[in-house]
This record gives sequence, structure tokens and C-alpha cells, in this order.
Amino acid sequence: MQRLFSPFRLKGLHFKNRIVMPPLASFLLEKDGTVTEKAVEHYRMRAAGGPAMVIMEACAVSREGIVSFHQARIDDDRFIEGLSRVTRVIRSEGAIPAAQLHHGGRQTSSKIIGRKPFAPSSLPCPAIQGEVEPLTVAGIRELVEKFGDAAVRAREAGFEMLEIHGAHGYLINQFLSPYSNIRKDAYGRDLEGRARFAREIIQEVRKRLGSAFPLSFKISAQEFVPGGLTVEESIALLKILVQAGIDIVQVSAGNDATPEWICQPMFMEKACLADSAKKIRDALHIPVMSVGRINDPFVADRLLVEGKADLVCMGRGLLADPELPKKAREGRFEDIRTCIACNTCMASIFKKGRVECLVNPTLGREKEMAIVSAKQTKKIMVVGGGPGGMDAAWVAAKRGHRVDLFEKHDQLGGLLIPGSATPFKRELLNLIRFQKRQMAKYGVRVHLNRKIGPEEVRHENPHVVVLATGAEPVYPAVEGIENANVLPFSAVLNGDRPPVQETVVIGGGPTGCEVAYHLSEQGSPVTLVEALPRVGKGLEAITKKVLLENLKANGVRIFTRFQPVRITADGVTVTSDTGKEHFLRAERVVVATGTRPDTGLYEAVKGMGFEVYRIGDCVEPRSLKEAILEGARLGRIL
Repeated sequence: MQRLFSPFRLKGLHFKNRIVMPPLASFLLEKDGTVTEKAVEHYRMRAAGGPAMVIMEACAVSREGIVSFHQARIDDDRFIEGLSRVTRVIRSEGAIPAAQLHHGGRQTSSKIIGRKPFAPSSLPCPAIQGEVEPLTVAGIRELVEKFGDAAVRAREAGFEMLEIHGAHGYLINQFLSPYSNIRKDAYGRDLEGRARFAREIIQEVRKRLGSAFPLSFKISAQEFVPGGLTVEESIALLKILVQAGIDIVQVSAGNDATPEWICQPMFMEKACLADSAKKIRDALHIPVMSVGRINDPFVADRLLVEGKADLVCMGRGLLADPELPKKAREGRFEDIRTCIACNTCMASIFKKGRVECLVNPTLGREKEMAIVSAKQTKKIMVVGGGPGGMDAAWVAAKRGHRVDLFEKHDQLGGLLIPGSATPFKRELLNLIRFQKRQMAKYGVRVHLNRKIGPEEVRHENPHVVVLATGAEPVYPAVEGIENANVLPFSAVLNGDRPPVQETVVIGGGPTGCEVAYHLSEQGSPVTLVEALPRVGKGLEAITKKVLLENLKANGVRIFTRFQPVRITADGVTVTSDTGKEHFLRAERVVVATGTRPDTGLYEAVKGMGFEVYRIGDCVEPRSLKEAILEGARLGRIL
């Protein structure tokens, strides 16, 4: 770590290292934006983990500027007290508290704000749609004042740096970009005009707070849409904004039409925006913060050494493991619970209205899932070395129990093993390594190649039996399903390079889509068959978008509303839901149609008098996140 833990200064601020937690929506606030105890604890834990600065999630400067309920707000004096609680805990843990000022513009819904969203022009949000109301000049000036008012409140609440959110398709970005700003007046027309709203906001904040207060600006340096911002145009815009008074730039990307560049899925490279940050840093000669899939301290350090950033933003990385900075500084790299860019955090916000993490089940549950020592030491037998079983084992062992884990195969990981076989999901191996490290650290005795039956349970005679025996693949009842050219998905996700063969993949769920992409990446012509109207059901939206784009780019043919009826040595006959038959040539047929619970051991031991628990797929097929959460919860109550 040559540079990551070196100090840095920005005006009067002293950064103890180069790690910043950027603003990430937590959805831990009340519906009206009031700060809760859960939100305070969330920020305290992130600050305690060792970053130099924690920037609180986007704080709306105006009621119609919120993009969702539960968003932080700073548009009224009544929010100052709650925000002060956040700054106090961040500062008490040794980090600098900062805040981000935000207005959603057209990227919200009238259902949320009770009126038409404001926008620079009449163009609606491409993601949300719906009518918008172009801002008048008087309306623009009123919003500039509101940003100034919010800045004063932020300073009063104890924030020591402010960031103005000019990225990700929100209002200021909408003004900056020709993609969303087609105004013909002084707030559009040309680059100077499109920069005017942001410039006036910065000047207003400067007027209110003075020249010594540190001020950041977040920009989507590239929008990746026709007519959108490029790095070169962003540099020209930023030169205007530097003159207006910004001290540092956070370089992001994407807008409401390209969310994959805002919250990059695992298919995208680590630090994929760092080159843009370097171009801006070199052109402006002011500090930059780089963001975007920086989940590894070694990657972060390299960016600093190569001059691509002055500070590195680790957002999802600190959701996955709030102690990442501390562990990296101490050289405990194997103890880092690494973010795998699965975007579960994003999916949970939209589906559940709260942030959750696949690898870190305690996110948003910090107090209720604290690990406390067991009152009585028990002998615990865990059967199944998948992610749920491993989490239950190490948590129980950390609490003081004597834990033995039995796995019928020669390695731990369960379905994570085939799941991590493709290059784009290789980071899943980090989760296996983390769990194995925790089991070794807390003394779990691991027994590989041990298939457990009721007699083995009786011989071990534990106080508690935890069954995490997983699920078995389900094959559809199709003529020819037993043919030699028919393989389970695990046979092609085995770590070896699959031979190039014309392939039909049966099942267009997440696994089927990933198998199809993997085989197409290796050069195989692939056809994907799914009975439902669409493929990818169950995939997080951003991940799904990128994966389907990749399938299309690789020439994968997709047949929806079709089911296989017959498999032969040279292909698959499928029929549509209207009865139309079609023959698909194939040398290889891969089945990815789901699993069913392995309940055999449970049925055998449930009447033997032991305290028995089941977790994960052996109850019913479920997600990796749910299996880990169940294991983590069980380990805490045994």
C-alpha cells in the first residue's frame, strides 16, 4: 500500500488516508427523510471502519427534488438536528463528515412529489417517462437560492465538506448535457449556457459559506448515449465550474438511460472510470476522486500510484465490509468481505424499499445482528458446505460453540463453485475465501468428502443439527433428456474451457442466461429456450440489461414462449405456446431449468430427537443472499 494510507489535505481538511465513502442511498430514513437510529448506526459503522471521509447520501434541497420516499432531506430547518446526529457519529469515529446536495429534476415521479417533475426542457426522463415541467428563469433562480439555503443548513449540522450532485441524470446533469437540455435561452443553447445553472449554484454556495469551505462537484464525465456528455466536453464544463469555486471533482458516469455506468455490475471491469478521472485530473490540475467498481485496496492503491486519482471512492465495498480500510491497513486482506458487484443493494432498494447486501447480511441490521457470546457452549453439526452452511458455522463458532461442518464433495462452496467458473463471476471466489478464512479463524472443524446419513448424525450426537444440504437439479420431462449430448449446467461451468459446439440452453433464468453468455464468449453458437415471455427473470435490473446486451452482441438466439418436446443427437425440437414446432440444431444441450430441495436427510433425522434446523435451498430453492442471511441469523441464535 504505497499511497492508499498516505495523508491528503484539501483546504483546511486533513484526510488520514485516501479512502472516501461516496453518497449511497440507504433507505434507512423515515418516509419523510427524517434521520433514524438505524441510519445513524449505519454511518457510525462506516466511519468506524477507517475511511478518511464519509459523504452522506444525497440530501434533497427541495421537496419536489426527491426521487423517492425515505430520501435524506435538507430543505427545511427541521432536518438539521437529525443530520447533526449523523455528523457527530462520523466525526467521533475519526472520519470527516460531508454531505451531498441534490435535486432529482425529471428523474422522479409525480406519485412521489405530487406534481409534474421539473426539468430544463420538455424532454421526459427516459426511464420513468411522464410529463415534465420546464423550469422558468424565475424557477431556476429560486432553486439556486434553495441550494444556498441547504448549504447553510449543512454547515450548521456539522458537515465539513459539501458536494454538489451534478451527475447521474439528475437536475444539474440534465442542464449540463445536450442529451437533456434543448433550451434556447441563457440556460441552454451552448456549453456556456448549459453550465450556467451549475455555475450559479456554486457561486451561491460560495457566497453563503465563504472561500475557505471545501466544495466538491460530482459529474458524469461520460453519459454513453448519443448526444450525451463526453470526457472532452466535461473538461470544458468543469473549467467553468472550477472558476466558479469548486475545489475537487468526483468523476462518475452514466445517466437515467445508462444506469449500468452508475452502479456497474460484475460484467464490467474494476475501476472502469479511472481513465476518465485521470484525463480530468491532468486537464484541470485540481484533485479528483475516482469512483466505479473500486472494491479492492490493491486496485485503489494502484490508481493513486498511477496518478489517476487523489482520492478513491469505495461505496459498495464499504457496504459489503465497513472495516475494509482498517483491515487493509493492518494487512488482513483475507478477512475483507469483498463486494462482488452483484447489485443486490440496488435490487433490494427497488423491491423491498431498503438496502441489503448479498455478502453482508448485517447491512441495515447492524444492531439487531450484533454477534454476542453464547450463554452455553453447544456441539453443533452443520451438514453442507455451501454459503449458508459456512456462514452459520463460523458465526456459531465465533460465539463460542464447538462446530463441525461436513461436506460431501472435496471442496467447499456448493453452487458457488460452478457459479464462479465464468470469468465475469470469478469474484464469487472471494466470498468462498472469506467464509473459509472465518471458519479457520474461529475453529470450525471441516470434514470434506463426508456424505452424512442418519447413522453418522447419531454417531456424532450433537446438541444441534444444521442442515444446509442444498438442492438437486431438475430435468424437464422431455423425450431424449437422458441422451449423452444433454448436460447439466454444472458440467459446462466446471472451470475448464468448454469445447466450441453448437449449443441449445434450455432454461432462460439467471443461470441459463449466464451459461449462454459464457459459451458464446468461448465461440460457441448458442440458442436459449425459455417458456416464459422473457428471459432473465429474477436478475437485478442493471445486471439483466448488460447481460442481455452481451447476449445480443454475441449473436445468441433467444426463443421465448417455447418449450422442448424432443431431444435427438443433432438437436432439439421445441414447441411454442401456440403449438408451433421448430427444430434447433445442436451438438450439445445444456439444461438450466431449476432445482428442487434435497430433503432426504431432514426426513431421516427429524424424528431422532435432535434439535434440527434447515437453511438455504434444502428448504426451497432461493437466492444466494437469502441462504447467507438465513445462515447468519441462525448462527446468532443457536
